[in-house]
Amino acid sequence: MAEEEQNASAEKLKEKANNYFKDKDYENAIKYYTEALELNPSNAIYYSNRSLAYLRTECYGYALVDATRALELDKNYIKGYYRRATSNMALGKFKAALKDYETVVRVRPNDKDAKMKYQECNKIVKQKAFERAIASDELKRSVVDSLDIENMTIEDDYAGPKLEDGKVTLKFMKDLMAWFKDQKKLHRKCAYQMLVQVKEVLSKLPSLVEITLKEVRGSNESSDLVLTSGSQLFNGDFVDRGSFSLEVILTLFGFKLLYPEHFYLLRGNHETDNMNQMYGFEGEVKAKYTAQMFQLFSEVFQWLPLAQCINNKVLVMHGGLFSEDGVTLEDIRKIDRNRQPPDSGPMCDLLWSDPQPQDGRSVSKRGVSCQFGPDVTERFLEQNKLQYIVRSHEVKAEGYEVTHSGKCITVFSAPNYCDQMGNKGAYIHLRGSDLKPEFHQFTAVVILFLANNFLHI
Repeated sequence: MAEEEQNASAEKLKEKANNYFKDKDYENAIKYYTEALELNPSNAIYYSNRSLAYLRTECYGYALVDATRALELDKNYIKGYYRRATSNMALGKFKAALKDYETVVRVRPNDKDAKMKYQECNKIVKQKAFERAIASDELKRSVVDSLDIENMTIEDDYAGPKLEDGKVTLKFMKDLMAWFKDQKKLHRKCAYQMLVQVKEVLSKLPSLVEITLKEVRGSNESSDLVLTSGSQLFNGDFVDRGSFSLEVILTLFGFKLLYPEHFYLLRGNHETDNMNQMYGFEGEVKAKYTAQMFQLFSEVFQWLPLAQCINNKVLVMHGGLFSEDGVTLEDIRKIDRNRQPPDSGPMCDLLWSDPQPQDGRSVSKRGVSCQFGPDVTERFLEQNKLQYIVRSHEVKAEGYEVTHSGKCITVFSAPNYCDQMGNKGAYIHLRGSDLKPEFHQFTAVVILFLANNFLHI
Protein backbone atom coordinates (compact mmCIF):
# COMPACT_ATOMS: atom_id res chain seq x y z
CA MET A 1 0.00 0.00 0.00
CA ALA A 2 1.35 3.42 -0.96
CA GLU A 3 2.11 5.89 1.80
CA GLU A 4 -0.77 8.19 0.80
CA GLU A 5 -3.22 5.30 0.85
CA GLN A 6 -1.91 4.19 4.25
CA ASN A 7 -2.34 7.67 5.65
CA ALA A 8 -5.85 7.95 4.24
CA SER A 9 -6.77 4.60 5.78
CA ALA A 10 -5.26 5.70 9.07
CA GLU A 11 -7.41 8.85 9.02
CA LYS A 12 -10.55 6.76 8.54
CA LEU A 13 -9.56 4.59 11.50
CA LYS A 14 -8.92 7.70 13.59
CA GLU A 15 -12.39 9.04 12.75
CA LYS A 16 -13.88 5.68 13.68
CA ALA A 17 -11.99 5.81 16.97
CA ASN A 18 -13.18 9.38 17.55
CA ASN A 19 -16.79 8.27 17.15
CA TYR A 20 -16.30 5.47 19.66
CA PHE A 21 -14.71 7.99 22.01
CA LYS A 22 -17.72 10.30 21.69
CA ASP A 23 -19.95 7.35 22.57
CA LYS A 24 -17.72 6.72 25.62
CA ASP A 25 -16.70 3.31 24.27
CA TYR A 26 -13.07 3.87 25.18
CA GLU A 27 -11.91 0.29 24.65
CA ASN A 28 -12.91 0.37 20.98
CA ALA A 29 -11.54 3.89 20.65
CA ILE A 30 -8.16 2.62 21.86
CA LYS A 31 -8.39 -0.33 19.47
CA TYR A 32 -8.89 1.84 16.39
CA TYR A 33 -6.38 4.52 17.42
CA THR A 34 -3.90 1.66 17.70
CA GLU A 35 -4.76 0.41 14.21
CA ALA A 36 -4.35 3.95 12.87
CA LEU A 37 -0.91 4.15 14.48
CA GLU A 38 0.11 0.87 12.89
CA LEU A 39 -0.50 2.48 9.51
CA ASN A 40 0.93 5.90 10.41
CA PRO A 41 3.21 5.68 13.46
CA SER A 42 4.52 9.24 13.08
CA ASN A 43 1.23 11.05 13.74
CA ALA A 44 1.32 12.95 17.04
CA ILE A 45 -2.45 13.48 17.05
CA TYR A 46 -3.13 9.74 17.07
CA TYR A 47 -0.88 9.25 20.09
CA SER A 48 -2.47 12.20 21.88
CA ASN A 49 -5.99 10.94 21.18
CA ARG A 50 -5.13 7.46 22.39
CA SER A 51 -3.54 9.01 25.47
CA LEU A 52 -6.83 10.71 26.30
CA ALA A 53 -8.71 7.43 25.85
CA TYR A 54 -6.25 5.76 28.20
CA LEU A 55 -6.83 8.56 30.72
CA ARG A 56 -10.57 7.89 30.58
CA THR A 57 -9.94 4.24 31.44
CA GLU A 58 -7.44 5.21 34.18
CA CYS A 59 -4.52 3.59 32.34
CA TYR A 60 -2.26 6.43 33.39
CA GLY A 61 1.00 4.67 32.60
CA TYR A 62 -0.02 4.02 28.99
CA ALA A 63 -1.42 7.57 28.73
CA LEU A 64 1.93 8.99 29.84
CA VAL A 65 3.85 6.95 27.27
CA ASP A 66 1.56 8.06 24.44
CA ALA A 67 1.63 11.73 25.43
CA THR A 68 5.42 11.63 25.62
CA ARG A 69 5.62 10.00 22.21
CA ALA A 70 3.32 12.68 20.75
CA LEU A 71 5.70 15.38 22.01
CA GLU A 72 8.73 13.55 20.64
CA LEU A 73 7.05 13.72 17.24
CA ASP A 74 5.90 17.33 17.59
CA LYS A 75 7.34 19.41 20.43
CA ASN A 76 4.88 22.22 19.64
CA TYR A 77 1.78 20.04 20.03
CA ILE A 78 0.10 21.68 23.05
CA LYS A 79 -2.44 18.90 23.63
CA GLY A 80 0.50 16.57 24.14
CA TYR A 81 1.74 18.70 27.03
CA TYR A 82 -1.76 18.77 28.49
CA ARG A 83 -2.14 14.98 28.27
CA ARG A 84 1.32 14.39 29.74
CA ALA A 85 0.60 16.78 32.60
CA THR A 86 -2.70 15.06 33.34
CA SER A 87 -1.01 11.64 33.31
CA ASN A 88 1.77 12.74 35.65
CA MET A 89 -0.77 14.41 37.93
CA ALA A 90 -2.73 11.16 38.18
CA LEU A 91 0.50 9.29 38.99
CA GLY A 92 1.39 11.73 41.77
CA LYS A 93 4.34 13.17 39.81
CA PHE A 94 3.35 16.74 40.58
CA LYS A 95 6.59 18.54 39.68
CA ALA A 96 6.66 16.97 36.22
CA ALA A 97 2.99 17.81 35.75
CA LEU A 98 3.53 21.41 36.85
CA LYS A 99 6.25 21.92 34.24
CA ASP A 100 3.91 20.84 31.44
CA TYR A 101 0.98 22.85 32.77
CA GLU A 102 3.27 25.90 32.79
CA THR A 103 3.95 25.32 29.10
CA VAL A 104 0.24 25.08 28.30
CA VAL A 105 -0.63 28.23 30.27
CA ARG A 106 2.21 30.17 28.67
CA VAL A 107 1.03 29.29 25.17
CA ARG A 108 -2.69 29.52 25.98
CA PRO A 109 -3.05 32.20 28.66
CA ASN A 110 -6.84 32.37 28.15
CA ASP A 111 -7.42 28.63 28.65
CA LYS A 112 -9.40 28.66 31.92
CA ASP A 113 -9.25 24.90 32.43
CA ALA A 114 -5.48 24.77 31.94
CA LYS A 115 -5.02 27.72 34.30
CA MET A 116 -7.14 26.02 36.95
CA LYS A 117 -5.17 22.76 36.63
CA TYR A 118 -1.90 24.68 36.83
CA GLN A 119 -3.01 26.46 40.02
CA GLU A 120 -4.20 23.19 41.56
CA CYS A 121 -0.94 21.41 40.75
CA ASN A 122 1.16 24.35 41.96
CA LYS A 123 -0.72 24.34 45.25
CA ILE A 124 0.00 20.64 45.76
CA VAL A 125 3.71 21.06 44.94
CA LYS A 126 4.01 23.86 47.49
CA GLN A 127 2.06 21.92 50.09
CA LYS A 128 4.28 18.87 49.73
CA ALA A 129 7.39 21.04 49.96
CA PHE A 130 6.05 22.52 53.18
CA GLU A 131 5.30 19.05 54.57
CA ARG A 132 8.87 17.93 53.83
CA ALA A 133 10.24 21.07 55.48
CA ILE A 134 8.41 20.50 58.75
CA ALA A 135 8.87 16.72 58.79
CA SER A 136 10.97 15.22 61.56
CA ASP A 137 12.03 11.84 62.79
CA GLU A 138 9.77 12.18 65.81
CA LEU A 139 6.75 9.92 66.09
CA LYS A 140 3.85 11.71 64.45
CA ARG A 141 1.25 12.71 66.97
CA SER A 142 -2.22 11.31 66.35
CA VAL A 143 -5.15 13.63 65.75
CA VAL A 144 -6.95 11.68 68.47
CA ASP A 145 -4.55 13.13 71.06
CA SER A 146 -5.67 16.66 70.24
CA LEU A 147 -9.42 15.98 70.28
CA ASP A 148 -11.72 16.83 73.17
CA ILE A 149 -14.80 14.99 71.97
CA GLU A 150 -16.52 14.87 75.36
CA ASN A 151 -16.73 18.65 75.50
CA MET A 152 -18.04 19.03 71.94
CA THR A 153 -21.56 20.42 72.18
CA ILE A 154 -24.46 19.14 70.11
CA GLU A 155 -26.67 22.14 69.49
CA ASP A 156 -30.33 22.05 70.50
CA ASP A 157 -31.50 22.62 66.94
CA TYR A 158 -29.67 19.52 65.65
CA ALA A 159 -32.39 16.95 64.84
CA GLY A 160 -30.19 14.27 63.34
CA PRO A 161 -29.04 10.85 64.61
CA LYS A 162 -26.92 10.61 67.74
CA LEU A 163 -24.91 7.74 69.17
CA GLU A 164 -26.58 6.07 72.14
CA ASP A 165 -24.29 6.31 75.15
CA GLY A 166 -21.50 6.86 72.66
CA LYS A 167 -22.23 3.59 70.81
CA VAL A 168 -23.44 2.73 67.33
CA THR A 169 -26.78 0.87 67.38
CA LEU A 170 -29.01 -0.55 64.66
CA LYS A 171 -31.47 2.29 65.22
CA PHE A 172 -28.66 4.82 64.84
CA MET A 173 -27.60 3.25 61.53
CA LYS A 174 -31.14 3.26 60.14
CA ASP A 175 -31.57 6.88 61.18
CA LEU A 176 -28.14 7.73 59.75
CA MET A 177 -28.92 6.29 56.32
CA ALA A 178 -32.25 8.12 56.19
CA TRP A 179 -30.49 11.34 57.27
CA PHE A 180 -27.84 10.93 54.59
CA LYS A 181 -30.44 10.20 51.90
CA ASP A 182 -31.96 13.58 52.72
CA GLN A 183 -28.46 15.02 52.12
CA LYS A 184 -28.10 16.21 55.70
CA LYS A 185 -24.85 16.30 57.66
CA LEU A 186 -24.08 14.16 60.70
CA HIS A 187 -23.02 16.23 63.69
CA ARG A 188 -19.26 16.53 63.90
CA LYS A 189 -19.20 15.09 67.44
CA CYS A 190 -20.84 11.88 66.23
CA ALA A 191 -18.52 11.69 63.22
CA TYR A 192 -15.45 12.08 65.43
CA GLN A 193 -16.77 9.47 67.87
CA MET A 194 -17.19 6.97 65.03
CA LEU A 195 -13.75 7.64 63.56
CA VAL A 196 -11.96 7.25 66.89
CA GLN A 197 -13.80 4.01 67.60
CA VAL A 198 -13.28 2.48 64.18
CA LYS A 199 -9.58 3.35 64.28
CA GLU A 200 -9.29 1.35 67.51
CA VAL A 201 -11.15 -1.60 65.98
CA LEU A 202 -9.12 -1.62 62.75
CA SER A 203 -5.76 -1.17 64.48
CA LYS A 204 -6.28 -4.47 66.29
CA LEU A 205 -6.70 -6.39 63.04
CA PRO A 206 -3.84 -8.07 61.15
CA SER A 207 -2.83 -6.99 57.64
CA LEU A 208 -4.21 -10.33 56.41
CA VAL A 209 -7.61 -11.08 57.93
CA GLU A 210 -8.45 -14.80 57.98
CA ILE A 211 -11.99 -16.06 58.43
CA THR A 212 -13.81 -19.38 58.25
CA LEU A 213 -17.28 -19.61 56.73
CA LYS A 214 -19.46 -22.45 57.87
CA GLU A 215 -22.26 -23.91 55.79
CA VAL A 216 -25.53 -22.40 56.96
CA ARG A 217 -28.57 -24.67 56.68
CA GLY A 218 -32.20 -23.69 56.92
CA SER A 219 -31.59 -19.96 57.18
CA ASN A 220 -33.39 -17.12 55.50
CA GLU A 221 -30.56 -15.36 53.74
CA SER A 222 -31.16 -11.82 52.62
CA SER A 223 -29.51 -9.49 50.16
CA ASP A 224 -29.97 -6.57 52.57
CA LEU A 225 -26.91 -4.84 53.92
CA VAL A 226 -27.31 -6.31 57.40
CA LEU A 227 -27.39 -10.11 57.62
CA THR A 228 -27.79 -12.45 60.53
CA SER A 229 -26.60 -15.58 58.75
CA GLY A 230 -23.68 -14.24 56.72
CA SER A 231 -20.92 -11.69 56.44
CA GLN A 232 -20.06 -8.95 54.02
CA LEU A 233 -16.75 -7.80 52.61
CA PHE A 234 -16.26 -4.45 50.85
CA ASN A 235 -13.12 -4.51 48.75
CA GLY A 236 -11.71 -0.98 48.78
CA ASP A 237 -12.12 2.31 46.91
CA PHE A 238 -14.83 3.65 49.18
CA VAL A 239 -14.05 7.31 48.55
CA ASP A 240 -13.08 9.93 45.92
CA ARG A 241 -15.70 9.22 43.24
CA GLY A 242 -18.89 11.24 43.48
CA SER A 243 -20.05 13.95 45.86
CA PHE A 244 -21.04 11.76 48.81
CA SER A 245 -17.88 9.84 49.63
CA LEU A 246 -17.97 11.07 53.22
CA GLU A 247 -21.49 9.74 53.73
CA VAL A 248 -20.50 6.44 52.14
CA ILE A 249 -17.46 5.88 54.35
CA LEU A 250 -19.21 6.93 57.56
CA THR A 251 -21.99 4.45 56.77
CA LEU A 252 -19.47 1.67 56.17
CA PHE A 253 -17.57 2.52 59.34
CA GLY A 254 -20.84 2.53 61.27
CA PHE A 255 -21.65 -1.01 60.20
CA LYS A 256 -18.12 -2.11 60.99
CA LEU A 257 -18.67 -0.85 64.54
CA LEU A 258 -22.10 -2.47 64.74
CA TYR A 259 -21.05 -5.88 63.35
CA PRO A 260 -17.25 -6.10 63.78
CA GLU A 261 -17.16 -9.90 63.31
CA HIS A 262 -19.35 -9.97 60.20
CA PHE A 263 -18.60 -6.77 58.32
CA TYR A 264 -15.20 -6.45 56.66
CA LEU A 265 -13.42 -3.61 54.89
CA LEU A 266 -10.20 -3.84 52.87
CA ARG A 267 -8.04 -0.94 51.77
CA GLY A 268 -8.07 0.18 48.15
CA ASN A 269 -5.61 2.38 46.30
CA HIS A 270 -8.00 5.31 46.82
CA GLU A 271 -7.72 5.10 50.60
CA THR A 272 -4.45 7.01 50.37
CA ASP A 273 -3.46 10.65 50.78
CA ASN A 274 -2.29 11.21 47.20
CA MET A 275 -5.50 9.89 45.69
CA ASN A 276 -7.67 11.74 48.20
CA GLN A 277 -5.86 14.94 47.36
CA MET A 278 -6.28 14.53 43.60
CA TYR A 279 -9.73 12.98 43.33
CA GLY A 280 -11.81 14.87 45.80
CA PHE A 281 -12.18 13.25 49.21
CA GLU A 282 -9.82 15.63 51.00
CA GLY A 283 -11.63 18.62 49.59
CA GLU A 284 -15.02 17.12 50.42
CA VAL A 285 -14.14 16.50 54.07
CA LYS A 286 -12.64 19.96 54.46
CA ALA A 287 -15.75 21.52 52.92
CA LYS A 288 -18.21 19.57 55.06
CA TYR A 289 -16.13 19.45 58.26
CA THR A 290 -12.48 20.41 58.85
CA ALA A 291 -8.90 19.70 57.75
CA GLN A 292 -8.39 18.04 61.14
CA MET A 293 -11.11 15.52 60.36
CA PHE A 294 -9.46 14.63 57.07
CA GLN A 295 -6.21 14.00 58.93
CA LEU A 296 -8.08 11.59 61.16
CA PHE A 297 -9.60 9.83 58.15
CA SER A 298 -6.06 9.47 56.79
CA GLU A 299 -4.97 7.79 60.02
CA VAL A 300 -7.94 5.44 59.96
CA PHE A 301 -7.37 4.46 56.31
CA GLN A 302 -3.83 3.38 57.17
CA TRP A 303 -5.22 0.73 59.51
CA LEU A 304 -7.54 -0.87 56.94
CA PRO A 305 -6.38 -4.47 56.31
CA LEU A 306 -4.80 -5.24 52.94
CA ALA A 307 -6.19 -8.71 52.20
CA GLN A 308 -8.60 -11.35 53.44
CA CYS A 309 -8.35 -15.12 53.24
CA ILE A 310 -11.55 -17.16 53.32
CA ASN A 311 -11.49 -20.79 54.49
CA ASN A 312 -7.79 -21.01 53.58
CA LYS A 313 -8.91 -21.23 49.95
CA VAL A 314 -9.80 -17.80 48.57
CA LEU A 315 -7.66 -14.69 48.82
CA VAL A 316 -9.27 -11.28 48.36
CA MET A 317 -7.41 -8.02 47.77
CA HIS A 318 -8.21 -4.77 46.00
CA GLY A 319 -5.49 -4.77 43.33
CA GLY A 320 -3.82 -8.07 42.66
CA LEU A 321 -0.70 -10.22 42.81
CA PHE A 322 2.94 -9.37 43.07
CA SER A 323 5.82 -8.02 41.00
CA GLU A 324 7.99 -10.97 42.06
CA ASP A 325 7.37 -14.67 42.65
CA GLY A 326 7.67 -16.23 46.08
CA VAL A 327 5.34 -14.00 48.11
CA THR A 328 3.49 -16.03 50.73
CA LEU A 329 0.52 -15.45 52.99
CA GLU A 330 2.99 -15.11 55.83
CA ASP A 331 4.68 -12.27 53.96
CA ILE A 332 1.32 -10.50 53.71
CA ARG A 333 0.72 -11.00 57.43
CA LYS A 334 4.05 -9.30 58.17
CA ILE A 335 3.35 -6.14 56.13
CA ASP A 336 3.50 -2.96 58.21
CA ARG A 337 0.44 -1.30 56.71
CA ASN A 338 0.14 1.73 59.02
CA ARG A 339 1.56 4.13 56.42
CA GLN A 340 1.06 5.55 52.99
CA PRO A 341 1.79 2.81 50.46
CA PRO A 342 5.31 2.74 48.96
CA ASP A 343 5.96 2.98 45.21
CA SER A 344 6.84 -0.71 44.97
CA GLY A 345 6.74 -3.96 46.92
CA PRO A 346 3.97 -6.27 48.19
CA MET A 347 1.86 -3.54 49.82
CA CYS A 348 1.89 -1.48 46.63
CA ASP A 349 1.03 -4.55 44.52
CA LEU A 350 -1.93 -5.55 46.70
CA LEU A 351 -3.46 -2.12 46.07
CA TRP A 352 -2.43 -1.45 42.46
CA SER A 353 -1.62 -4.45 40.25
CA ASP A 354 -3.85 -5.84 37.46
CA PRO A 355 -4.15 -9.18 35.65
CA GLN A 356 -3.26 -9.60 31.98
CA PRO A 357 -4.23 -12.41 29.55
CA GLN A 358 -0.70 -13.38 28.49
CA ASP A 359 1.82 -15.22 30.67
CA GLY A 360 4.52 -13.39 32.60
CA ARG A 361 4.54 -9.84 33.88
CA SER A 362 4.55 -6.49 32.10
CA VAL A 363 4.75 -2.81 32.89
CA SER A 364 1.54 -1.57 34.47
CA LYS A 365 -0.91 0.34 32.30
CA ARG A 366 -1.41 2.53 35.39
CA GLY A 367 2.25 3.39 35.82
CA VAL A 368 2.29 1.76 39.27
CA SER A 369 3.06 -1.86 40.24
CA CYS A 370 2.71 -4.43 37.41
CA GLN A 371 0.41 -6.59 35.34
CA PHE A 372 0.51 -10.34 35.99
CA GLY A 373 -0.39 -13.28 33.78
CA PRO A 374 -2.17 -16.62 34.38
CA ASP A 375 1.12 -18.39 35.04
CA VAL A 376 1.88 -15.95 37.86
CA THR A 377 -1.55 -16.60 39.36
CA GLU A 378 -1.11 -20.36 39.05
CA ARG A 379 2.28 -20.36 40.81
CA PHE A 380 1.04 -18.12 43.62
CA LEU A 381 -2.04 -20.26 44.26
CA GLU A 382 -0.03 -23.48 44.18
CA GLN A 383 2.61 -22.18 46.58
CA ASN A 384 0.00 -20.93 49.03
CA LYS A 385 -2.45 -23.83 48.60
CA LEU A 386 -5.29 -21.57 47.47
CA GLN A 387 -8.06 -22.10 44.91
CA TYR A 388 -8.50 -18.63 43.42
CA ILE A 389 -8.19 -14.90 44.06
CA VAL A 390 -10.84 -12.18 44.02
CA ARG A 391 -9.90 -8.60 43.28
CA SER A 392 -11.53 -5.35 42.13
CA HIS A 393 -9.78 -2.17 40.94
CA GLU A 394 -11.00 -2.25 37.30
CA VAL A 395 -14.33 -1.31 35.76
CA LYS A 396 -15.90 -4.25 33.91
CA ALA A 397 -18.75 -4.01 31.41
CA GLU A 398 -20.70 -6.82 33.10
CA GLY A 399 -19.69 -5.86 36.64
CA TYR A 400 -17.38 -8.84 36.95
CA GLU A 401 -14.89 -10.86 34.91
CA VAL A 402 -13.47 -14.37 35.31
CA THR A 403 -9.96 -14.84 33.90
CA HIS A 404 -6.85 -17.00 34.28
CA SER A 405 -8.86 -20.23 33.83
CA GLY A 406 -11.26 -19.25 36.58
CA LYS A 407 -8.55 -18.53 39.10
CA CYS A 408 -8.65 -14.72 38.99
CA ILE A 409 -12.00 -13.00 39.47
CA THR A 410 -12.59 -9.27 39.20
CA VAL A 411 -15.71 -7.78 40.82
CA PHE A 412 -16.68 -4.14 40.34
CA SER A 413 -19.79 -2.88 42.11
CA ALA A 414 -20.18 0.68 40.79
CA PRO A 415 -22.64 0.67 37.87
CA ASN A 416 -22.26 3.36 35.20
CA TYR A 417 -18.92 4.28 36.70
CA CYS A 418 -18.35 8.04 36.99
CA ASP A 419 -21.78 8.51 35.37
CA GLN A 420 -20.31 7.76 31.97
CA MET A 421 -19.04 4.19 31.51
CA GLY A 422 -22.42 2.46 31.08
CA ASN A 423 -21.20 -0.68 32.87
CA LYS A 424 -23.21 -2.96 35.09
CA GLY A 425 -22.31 -3.42 38.74
CA ALA A 426 -21.99 -6.80 40.42
CA TYR A 427 -21.33 -8.53 43.72
CA ILE A 428 -20.31 -12.07 44.57
CA HIS A 429 -22.09 -14.44 46.95
CA LEU A 430 -19.92 -17.16 48.51
CA ARG A 431 -21.18 -20.06 50.61
CA GLY A 432 -19.05 -21.93 53.09
CA SER A 433 -19.95 -25.33 51.62
CA ASP A 434 -17.99 -25.03 48.38
CA LEU A 435 -16.98 -21.35 47.95
CA LYS A 436 -18.29 -21.43 44.39
CA PRO A 437 -18.86 -17.79 43.39
CA GLU A 438 -22.39 -16.72 42.51
CA PHE A 439 -22.50 -13.48 40.55
CA HIS A 440 -25.29 -10.97 40.96
CA GLN A 441 -25.50 -8.06 38.51
CA PHE A 442 -27.38 -4.76 38.74
CA THR A 443 -27.67 -1.48 36.86
CA ALA A 444 -27.42 2.10 38.03
CA VAL A 445 -30.34 3.70 39.84
CA VAL A 446 -30.65 7.08 41.48
CA ILE A 447 -29.78 6.18 45.07
CA LEU A 448 -26.78 6.55 47.35
CA PHE A 449 -24.53 3.58 46.60
CA LEU A 450 -22.46 2.27 49.45
CA ALA A 451 -19.18 1.25 47.91
CA ASN A 452 -17.27 0.25 44.84
CA ASN A 453 -16.60 -3.43 45.39
CA PHE A 454 -18.60 -5.90 47.41
CA LEU A 455 -18.70 -9.57 48.34
CA HIS A 456 -21.44 -11.30 50.32
CA ILE A 457 -19.83 -14.18 52.23
